[in-house]
Amino acid sequence: MDLSALLYSVIHGVWYYVVIFVIILTVVVFVHEAGHFLVARWNGIKVDVFSIGFGPEVWGRTSAVTGTRWRISLLPLGGYVKMFGDADAASVTAETRPMTDEEKAVSFRHKRVGQRAAVVFAGPAANFIFAILGLAAMFMVLGQPVTEPTIGSVHPGTAAEEAGLKAGDRIVAINGQAVDRFQDIQRVVRMEIERPLLLSVRRGGETLDIEARPRVVQRKGVFGDMEKVPVLGIAADISSTRIVHHGPVSALVESLRETEGMVVSTFVGIGQMINGSRDSDELGGPIRIAKGAGQAAQLGLSSVVFYTILLSLNLGLINLFPIPVLDGGHLLFYACEAILGRPLGEKAQEYGFRIGLFLVLALMVFATRNDIVALPVWDMVKRAF
Repeated sequence: MDLSALLYSVIHGVWYYVVIFVIILTVVVFVHEAGHFLVARWNGIKVDVFSIGFGPEVWGRTSAVTGTRWRISLLPLGGYVKMFGDADAASVTAETRPMTDEEKAVSFRHKRVGQRAAVVFAGPAANFIFAILGLAAMFMVLGQPVTEPTIGSVHPGTAAEEAGLKAGDRIVAINGQAVDRFQDIQRVVRMEIERPLLLSVRRGGETLDIEARPRVVQRKGVFGDMEKVPVLGIAADISSTRIVHHGPVSALVESLRETEGMVVSTFVGIGQMINGSRDSDELGGPIRIAKGAGQAAQLGLSSVVFYTILLSLNLGLINLFPIPVLDGGHLLFYACEAILGRPLGEKAQEYGFRIGLFLVLALMVFATRNDIVALPVWDMVKRAF
């Protein structure tokens, strides 16, 4: 490889796998933190710092109106909003100094439990709203691909051929669940791991009940990652695909439907990882996210937008898990406070946040391990030793 080709390869890799990743992550983090910020301001809470990234400040400006320090920090893997009255960015500990009545009026810690819960919930809610409106906008501008649930071809040697499915068959229901689009078939099959599917198939003038068991195979995903997925072995009839351009109302309805499907699929996938029916190697961390961002960028702007929407949805969902340190953990503490009529003891909160921090760090380490193992260089290292 000559020098010019090497230089092009480096620039190509930095642009697609670093710059695009940072841009996408910055957008998603900004949306999340903006949710916290806006609801805090609506509740009369002073925000000390709005930071994109962690660590030392790279750029910053203090608002003359609100007194908020807007900053971009060195490590672009997240962000935070620090409320007045908190001693740290995670809202784990409060300032211990005495406050005046004026300071208490704008302090996060001195607001009602419902107001504090609203501020915390606003971050994930902003990610969900961003995803829903983003999908709706895509459906209005670019349109929504809709494919009829008709089999165009059956791949030889697959579960579909073994079950007796044929080209031209129209699948109308799976396990009693109605099917309107070929995309619905893909979603149901993906969620079923080595379990039989009862297909209601319309062939000619009759309806047949056919049982098929998808087989788990390893293949390249939409954004370039190798993944293990159940495969039935059928392809859609391409001629039956149409692009539907929606108006505002129908776009919003379809967006809500797609969002619901993504959320349900995520929970089902997590449950399957817990019970062992799905491989936990599918869990990815920052390296896999960066790789996905790069692959999306090479597919075009619409893929980048969709990947951003997908990442926003996942960030909002993960943050709602009831783990201390995450937004869901804070909401769990506030729920206990609302029930008991008083906050949990300092020791209980301290141990809760320690456990939560350990779980989050362990999950990050495990996900990053999966990322590294999935890299081609890992196979080279294994072969070398």
